[in-house]
Amino acid sequence: MKKLKDIPTFKSDEEEAEFWDTHDTTDYIDWSKAEQVMFTNLKPSTQSISLRLPVSLLSDLKVLANKNDVPYQSLMKVYLSERVEKEVS
Repeated sequence: MKKLKDIPTFKSDEEEAEFWDTHDTTDYIDWSKAEQVMFTNLKPSTQSISLRLPVSLLSDLKVLANKNDVPYQSLMKVYLSERVEKEVS
Protein backbone atom coordinates (compact mmCIF):
# COMPACT_ATOMS: atom_id res chain seq x y z
CA MET A 1 0.00 0.00 0.00
CA LYS A 2 1.43 3.36 -1.00
CA LYS A 3 1.89 6.17 1.51
CA LEU A 4 -0.70 8.88 1.07
CA LYS A 5 0.29 12.52 0.86
CA ASP A 6 -1.18 15.05 3.28
CA ILE A 7 -3.94 17.22 1.84
CA PRO A 8 -2.80 20.84 2.08
CA THR A 9 -4.77 23.59 3.76
CA PHE A 10 -6.41 25.94 1.27
CA LYS A 11 -7.06 29.67 1.62
CA SER A 12 -10.14 29.61 -0.61
CA ASP A 13 -12.49 27.35 -2.52
CA GLU A 14 -10.88 28.59 -5.73
CA GLU A 15 -7.42 27.56 -4.52
CA GLU A 16 -8.74 24.12 -3.57
CA ALA A 17 -10.48 23.71 -6.93
CA GLU A 18 -7.27 24.60 -8.76
CA PHE A 19 -5.34 22.09 -6.65
CA TRP A 20 -7.73 19.20 -7.38
CA ASP A 21 -7.84 20.14 -11.07
CA THR A 22 -4.09 19.56 -11.23
CA HIS A 23 -3.56 16.67 -8.78
CA ASP A 24 -4.63 13.03 -8.65
CA THR A 25 -6.87 12.32 -5.65
CA THR A 26 -5.49 8.78 -5.35
CA ASP A 27 -2.22 10.30 -4.11
CA TYR A 28 -4.15 11.78 -1.17
CA ILE A 29 -7.19 9.56 -0.53
CA ASP A 30 -7.56 5.80 -0.18
CA TRP A 31 -10.75 5.35 -2.19
CA SER A 32 -10.92 1.63 -1.34
CA LYS A 33 -12.15 2.69 2.12
CA ALA A 34 -14.81 5.04 0.75
CA GLU A 35 -18.42 4.39 1.69
CA GLN A 36 -21.43 5.29 -0.38
CA VAL A 37 -23.71 7.84 1.26
CA MET A 38 -27.06 9.30 0.29
CA PHE A 39 -28.00 12.90 0.98
CA THR A 40 -31.75 12.39 1.13
CA ASN A 41 -32.65 15.87 2.37
CA LEU A 42 -30.87 17.80 -0.36
CA LYS A 43 -33.08 19.73 -2.70
CA PRO A 44 -31.91 20.72 -6.16
CA SER A 45 -31.39 24.42 -6.59
CA THR A 46 -34.25 26.15 -8.33
CA GLN A 47 -34.78 29.37 -10.19
CA SER A 48 -38.00 31.32 -10.41
CA ILE A 49 -39.37 32.07 -13.85
CA SER A 50 -42.37 33.89 -15.22
CA LEU A 51 -44.54 31.77 -17.49
CA ARG A 52 -47.67 32.87 -19.31
CA LEU A 53 -50.21 30.11 -19.90
CA PRO A 54 -53.63 30.11 -21.49
CA VAL A 55 -56.27 30.44 -18.79
CA SER A 56 -57.91 27.17 -19.84
CA LEU A 57 -54.61 25.24 -19.58
CA LEU A 58 -53.96 26.64 -16.11
CA SER A 59 -57.51 25.75 -15.06
CA ASP A 60 -57.07 22.18 -16.31
CA LEU A 61 -53.76 21.89 -14.46
CA LYS A 62 -55.34 23.11 -11.25
CA VAL A 63 -58.18 20.58 -11.59
CA LEU A 64 -55.72 17.73 -12.19
CA ALA A 65 -53.55 18.87 -9.28
CA ASN A 66 -56.59 19.04 -7.01
CA LYS A 67 -57.56 15.47 -7.99
CA ASN A 68 -54.04 14.34 -7.08
CA ASP A 69 -53.94 16.47 -3.92
CA VAL A 70 -50.75 18.28 -4.96
CA PRO A 71 -49.99 21.94 -5.64
CA TYR A 72 -50.46 22.75 -9.33
CA GLN A 73 -46.89 24.13 -9.58
CA SER A 74 -45.54 20.77 -8.39
CA LEU A 75 -47.65 18.94 -10.94
CA MET A 76 -46.37 21.23 -13.68
CA LYS A 77 -42.76 20.47 -12.66
CA VAL A 78 -43.43 16.73 -12.77
CA TYR A 79 -45.04 16.91 -16.20
CA LEU A 80 -42.31 19.16 -17.57
CA SER A 81 -39.55 17.01 -16.11
CA GLU A 82 -41.04 13.81 -17.53
CA ARG A 83 -41.34 15.33 -21.00
CA VAL A 84 -37.85 16.79 -21.01
CA GLU A 85 -36.37 13.48 -19.83
CA LYS A 86 -38.25 11.69 -22.64
CA GLU A 87 -36.98 14.15 -25.27
CA VAL A 88 -33.39 14.09 -24.02
CA SER A 89 -33.18 10.29 -23.86
